[in-house]
Order: sequence, then C-alpha cells, then structure tokens
Amino acid sequence: MTDKAQIIEDIQNGRTSLGIELGSTRIKAVLIDSTHQTIASGSFEWENQLIDSIWTYALDEIWKGLQTSYREMAAEVFSSYGLVLKKIGSFGISAMMHGYMAFDKEGKLLVPFRTWRNAITEQAEKELTELFEFNIPQRWSIAHLYQAILNEEAHVPQIDYLTTLAGYIHWQLTGKKVLGVGDASGMFPIGEDGSTYDEKMLQQFTQKIEKNHYPWKIEAILPTVLSAGEEAGVLTEKGARMLDLSGSLEAGAIVCPPEGDAGTGMVATNSVAKRTGNVSAGTSVFAMIVLENQLKAVHPEIDLVTTPSGEAVAMVHANNCSSDINAWVKLFAEFMEAMGMSVDMNHLFETLFIQALKGEDDGGGLLSFGYYSGENITGLKEGRPLFVRTPDSDFTLANFMRTHLFSALGALKIGMDILGKEEQVQIDKIFGHGGLFKTKEVGQRIMAAAMNSPVSVMETAGEGGAWGIALLAEYAREKQAGQTLSDYLNEVVFRGETGVEIAPDDKDIAGFETFIKRYKKGLAIEQAAVDFLN
Repeated sequence: MTDKAQIIEDIQNGRTSLGIELGSTRIKAVLIDSTHQTIASGSFEWENQLIDSIWTYALDEIWKGLQTSYREMAAEVFSSYGLVLKKIGSFGISAMMHGYMAFDKEGKLLVPFRTWRNAITEQAEKELTELFEFNIPQRWSIAHLYQAILNEEAHVPQIDYLTTLAGYIHWQLTGKKVLGVGDASGMFPIGEDGSTYDEKMLQQFTQKIEKNHYPWKIEAILPTVLSAGEEAGVLTEKGARMLDLSGSLEAGAIVCPPEGDAGTGMVATNSVAKRTGNVSAGTSVFAMIVLENQLKAVHPEIDLVTTPSGEAVAMVHANNCSSDINAWVKLFAEFMEAMGMSVDMNHLFETLFIQALKGEDDGGGLLSFGYYSGENITGLKEGRPLFVRTPDSDFTLANFMRTHLFSALGALKIGMDILGKEEQVQIDKIFGHGGLFKTKEVGQRIMAAAMNSPVSVMETAGEGGAWGIALLAEYAREKQAGQTLSDYLNEVVFRGETGVEIAPDDKDIAGFETFIKRYKKGLAIEQAAVDFLN
C-alpha cells in the first residue's frame, strides 16, 4: 500500500491515471497512483430506458453521469488528501461495446442512441454474416447501420460519423475520432493482423450498398483504429470543462484509445495472453477467450473480437444475467420491510447466494429464464422474465436460488460448450469479475460448473473496468519501447498475482448438465411467453 505522502506527491505531480467506465447500470471513475492502486473513486447509478421499443440512454444522462462520477472522485481526493485535483497524467474512457451512435456533419446525434441490448437487426445479422462469412451479431454497430439501410430510415444519408459510446465521449473530450481496436472490433470486423478493419469486408459492404448512392463511404464514417499504448490525443480545454464543472481540472492529460468494457475487463484481470480468458457477470454476462488459432467454422453464438492490443478473441455474450436475480432479491427485501425488519442489501444478497450452495445439484427440477431482453444465443427476439416448476418440483429457497444462478449463466454455457466441445479451444486460466462474484465462493463455483474449468478471482477484480481503462491510460503514458501490453501487466502491474482459484466440482458439473437440458427444452415456454404476454 502506498503511503499517504507518496500519494500526495503523485497527485501534485500528475503521476496519476484516471479511468471512467460507463457500464449498463453504473458509471464509475477511478483515479490510480504510480503504483496502480486506486486512491479515489466516484460513481453514478443509471438505467437504460425502453423508448419507442428501443433500449437507450439520453445524452443529458450520459454527461450528468460522467460529471457526477468525476465530481465524487475529486471530492474524495480533497477529503482524503487535502488537495484540489488539478492535474492528471493520463486518462481513458471505456463503455458498453457495440450499439449505434450516428452523427451528422454538425455533430448532432441523428437518432437516439441504440444500445447493445436491442435485438432489432435480425435481417441485417443474417445478410452480413452470409456476405462476410463471419459472424455479425445483432448488437454490432455495422448490423445496426445495415438494418437502418434496409429499413430505409431517413437519417442514413446524413451520417458523417458512426461510433460507440466510448468513442463519442472520447471525441467530445479530445476532438479525436478514434477507437481502441477492442471496441472497434465490436463495430466492424478487424483484419487478421489485428490493426484495423478488414479491407475485404469493407469492400464487400461498399458493393452491397452501392445501389443506394449514399454520399459517404463506410471506411470514412468509422473511427480510426488504434492499439493499446498508442496516444489518442490529449484532454482539451473544452473537454476539461465538460468533465469538471468546477473548472479546476487542467487540460493536457494524455488520453489512451477509448475501449469497450470487454477489453477493460481483460486488462483488469490480466487475461490478454493466449489461452487465457475472463468472464464478466453483471447485467449481461460475457466470456472472452484469447485464441491460439482461428476457429474452424462460423458460429452465430460466438463473436470474434480482439484484445486492446489486437489479438483474436472468441467472445460469448449473453444479454441477460443478473437483472432477474436482483428483482427477486428486491422482493425479499420488501417482504422483510413489511415484517418490520431492517434490510442490509449486501447481507441479504450474501445470505441468499450462500443458500444456492445448499440446493440439489440440478436445482430440484425448477426452471427460470431471466430474460429482460431478447437473447441472440437462444434465438429469442424479446424477453419475459419467467419462473416455472412442476407440482412435484422440490420448491425450496436453496433450489430457487441455485436455479436462478444456473439460469443467469444458461445462454453463456450454450456458447461455451460450442468452443470447448466443437472447436476444442484450450483454456489455461479463466478469471471472473463482476457482481456475481461478490459473495465469496458462490459465483465462482457456479461459474466453474458452467465453464467446466477452474475460475480465479483476484483481489483487484472488484476494481472492474474503470480500473482497467486507468491501467490502459497509464500504459499509454509509461510503457517502455517494445513492451507489449501483456508484458506490462505481468511485469509491472500484477507481478505474479494469480488470484484465488476454485476448480469445478464434479457434482456441480453434472447438476448443471441436467439443468441445461431442462433449460433448452424450456425455451419453447419462454417463446410462448413472448408471443402471448404483452
């Protein structure tokens, strides 16, 4: 742990890095010192809104969240170290990947931000996957763009710039229209060398839409691709004022390429090397496995993206994970309050999660689908949270909680089974992070059963993506010549830390296999709920 005098010196001399990540339910700002330790943080809670059948966040809410999280972080600097934060050495922005933010020549947002959560691009997904012979998921930016073209949306000819949420904020703070390769790989496929968009696919897309005679070319409206460690501009005077409403923050901080939350999760768990992976479990759940070799086939359940330094990654992404669990826990809290009891939500979550380990191996015949939105892996266009049991199911609290934890990882398991059983992808280490792992052992055991692989959690895992993008910002400022991102993390940041590992239990594995068969059969019930429950 760095002593207070050293931290104060780091703050005064700008030997700090700031990372801000915009997640689906929280925006978090993290300031780290020269030893990579978090010295101050701030956050802002928010939720996406379903408006006109589109999952979105308003621009005003984006900036309110950024400014609030920064203000809280700066206030902690002042209260802990007696300093007004004026100077930051380096800075980075991370956010939810994918989605659709299209701007005209004046920088005006042409249609409300369409987030990753929207499953509204099915035709585009199919046509582009066939055209490229490369899986294009519905949430990817190019799928949203092509669907807008198919829908003949009026705004399409006016597009001057297309980017992600992280790319948009970076542009506003630095004036640079760039994107880290990891985030860019969720907009449009990256070529095999891992440096920029696939040239052949750019040409194929251009030919595909040639008849529309748009005044733009696809390569001209996409952000310039940068790799980790490259300088992506500096915080401008205008950007400093937009971020810090107090006016104290000075311009000039080096800014790293903006990245997606998948990439920053990889950095925060030191899983950017081949045969390593990480799984992030929160509102959504996704696993990122760094590949040794290209996959043999195109799988609609598997996305091919990259690390922040351009290595190929197989990504299994499920739109739904913890939302339904959170709703049930809230219901239990309401019951406790109705009974006149005080509620500590952290203790309640922990108590209920621990119950899951006491349940029957397969969850006692219960079934749930925590689908708040559509789920591409299982082919559901919309979601209806659902809990089902037969009259003779063993309906206990332990089985109830175990079933919901299994269900939260059900779609993920289907995708991971393809990687393991069909593609024979080898994984040496998997690191877990996100809210599912807050209760000691529980999330790890359930995840290890789903992945059929040991799962490790580091002490730093709780720092999350905001810490990860702060490390990328520091890497852009401090890296030595020839030092790869993997080298930097291994030799400078983590220095041999491997975390606490839990191996899969044979009974848990067998129980999950029984559950997943029930889960797959029950998808017809979930589809019926979508069809008839409006």
